[in-house]
Amino acid sequence: MSSTTANEHLDDDAKELAALGYKQELHRRMSGFSNFAVSFSIISILAGCITSYAIALRSGGPSTIVLGWAIVGVFVTCVGLAMAEVCSRYPTAGGLYFWAGRLAKRNKRQWAWTVGWFNFLGEIAVTAAIDFGCATTWMAFANLVWGVDVTAVKTFAVFLVIILAHAALNAFGVTLVSLLCNVSAWWHLVGAAVIVVVLWALPNHHETVSWTLTGWHNETGWGYLPYVFLMGLLMAQYTYTGYDASAHVAEETKQAARLAPRGIVMSVVISVIGGFILLYTITASIPDSSEAGLSKLLNSATGLPPAQIFLDALNNPFMAKFLLFIVCVAQFLCGMASVTANSRMSYAFSRDNALPGSRIWSKVNPRTGTPTNSIWLCVGCSIVLTLPALFNTTAYLAVTSIAVIGLYIAYVTPVFLRRRNPDFKTGPFSLGKWSPLIGWIAVAWVIFICILFILPPVAPITADTFNYAPIAVVFVLLFSVVTWFIGGKTHFMQGRDEASHLTKAAETVLDD
Repeated sequence: MSSTTANEHLDDDAKELAALGYKQELHRRMSGFSNFAVSFSIISILAGCITSYAIALRSGGPSTIVLGWAIVGVFVTCVGLAMAEVCSRYPTAGGLYFWAGRLAKRNKRQWAWTVGWFNFLGEIAVTAAIDFGCATTWMAFANLVWGVDVTAVKTFAVFLVIILAHAALNAFGVTLVSLLCNVSAWWHLVGAAVIVVVLWALPNHHETVSWTLTGWHNETGWGYLPYVFLMGLLMAQYTYTGYDASAHVAEETKQAARLAPRGIVMSVVISVIGGFILLYTITASIPDSSEAGLSKLLNSATGLPPAQIFLDALNNPFMAKFLLFIVCVAQFLCGMASVTANSRMSYAFSRDNALPGSRIWSKVNPRTGTPTNSIWLCVGCSIVLTLPALFNTTAYLAVTSIAVIGLYIAYVTPVFLRRRNPDFKTGPFSLGKWSPLIGWIAVAWVIFICILFILPPVAPITADTFNYAPIAVVFVLLFSVVTWFIGGKTHFMQGRDEASHLTKAAETVLDD
């Protein structure tokens, strides 16, 4: 592409952003592949699948791990397609909450306010869950290589190092972030392929297709098998999060109205396919498929069942460590991309005067073109949310539930409002006649999982096993309502004096 053509696209993107009410402040240097890479890295089949593998292994076993992944993948693809159609019309860093504000017929700003807070909660929770999962994997690697004992305190200390490193990398600028996200996408694709090839080539034994797809294991304490299976779907549903990142970096993406929605859809579709192959391979490589063998995996000294599978199946410590090293790097890159998306959403939300101290969090570093203050805000909140992991062994499960519910409420609300808005005009990406069917399937699925994942995952229900996700969701809902009437109703700028706001933004772009 010539420099003239590139500049024309940048001008068009800036004008389109101005038409939506905002001045171009972030540096627009991301390609379509980089946009895809951010979402694909956050979904991360080498992060979510690996760190939450034990959730599905305990709650249903192989059938939940493999078939559950495929079932959830079909419905998540519908959610991604429906979101992409709206993103194409409104390619802004605010993403979900901005869409809700534009699509609601009444109380526009309050819809945007509520969705924004659920999105903010979900982004914080998913960043915390990803980086804590990364720390868990790193500790498993340290256990294999150096014999380090895995403890809650050591894991949390590693988590702090990882998440602070992610903040520092993001603060350097979007050019470095874009490069690392591109590297991350290829690392995930090639790394997953290497793991699959090694696990098929080296082990002397593989489980049958029948067992790998339908094998059963239950250590939840519940006896109703369909309920156990459904609770195990949290592994897949948690992994399929973060693809809204393509929307949040839209203001840094060239030709955003076309390439940002494509980033959402392709990141989901490729993850569905790649994740199925990876999970099938890992599960088929389990050397001991007895109840005792599966229980041994759940109680592995590494703290990570897939790491134990690598060890047992390969009978080659060096190769097992190498495969786990691939996973460790992938998870680090995943967490870095999550901080990127999280900070952009927080920046946009602050730009519209939603967060306390918005003037601080909405500042853009003129040298790097990044919302540096917002980066550190997100990291700090994620650290606070992860603190219970020091004392409660089920804290990681609770954080994953909070991430799933918070994010998916934010995901589906603008999709629902789009279906209720007959005046919606599609952008370059349109589902055409399939839009109503796909949109309502997406809405129905999210309602279903939001009910499902506030239920108790294990029995008996104690202080250690209680699912704290419903408390967190109710808290955010009440918090958003109370703060709306206290200050948001007055200060939140989304949709307020829209005509004047758009005119001023457009004039600023033209003056520049």
